[in-house]
Amino acid sequence: QVQLVESGGGLVQAGGSLRLSCAASRRMFTINVMGWYRQAPGKQRELVATMTTGRSTNYADSVKGRFTISRDNAKNTMYLQMDSLKPEDTAVYYCYARTSPSGSWGQGTQVTVSS
Repeated sequence: QVQLVESGGGLVQAGGSLRLSCAASRRMFTINVMGWYRQAPGKQRELVATMTTGRSTNYADSVKGRFTISRDNAKNTMYLQMDSLKPEDTAVYYCYARTSPSGSWGQGTQVTVSS
């Protein structure tokens, strides 16, 4: 398992930007897949983006072209750059690491986009 701590959430106006960070408690190069999920009120948790150690990425259609996932293995930190934010991006964003079949999750960080 790995401990994950998210930061960078907050309140932003539509069209604005935020960068989320996820700090891992162990060396990230040992974790093949890491990513971001989000959960809006009354909705199921959904995939936002994932990245492998080989830098292969996968994005939800709803965020393609607006969000960028990256990871800095030297700093054991993963990022999610979110641009052109929309009110429908409002959710709690969770960091994820595939360390087991169930994975490891952070505590979440709230992102609120006002119209």
